[in-house]
Amino acid sequence: MRLFDSIDSVDRNELAREIAHRAEVIGKIQNVLLQVNIAGESTKFGCAPDAARGLAEEINALPRLSLRGLMAIAPYSPEPEKSRPHFAGLRELRDKLQMETGLQLPVLSMGMSGDFAVAIEEGSTSVRIGTALFGERLTLKQRRPEDPSFTEST
Repeated sequence: MRLFDSIDSVDRNELAREIAHRAEVIGKIQNVLLQVNIAGESTKFGCAPDAARGLAEEINALPRLSLRGLMAIAPYSPEPEKSRPHFAGLRELRDKLQMETGLQLPVLSMGMSGDFAVAIEEGSTSVRIGTALFGERLTLKQRRPEDPSFTEST
């Protein structure tokens, strides 16, 4: 925790409490984002949108955490426009949370290399563009092609 300005994937109470405890130990106020599973995908982490208000209030009550906003990962699509409803939904959820709770949530972390322009149009303040900067990730098998016994599950 000494190395990170923000933890952008807080999606449950237990995790928030553990981060708060560790922040207390080192005397730090830790910035966090609430990760929301905006599309309800079983392959993604994040709280359900209807649980976001309760979790946001619980995080806000922890004295060593500073809830700065929301984060979500839209379902992958080669067509960036298909991400728009998810980004709009996260922005609308953030706006609703601010209105109902009085919390200030300036950060909306949404959008990746393939859809960041749409995310920005929908209000993103933080995008993840690793692939655009560094290229496609190699699978484990691609990284170790010389080893025929090496598989993705190794």
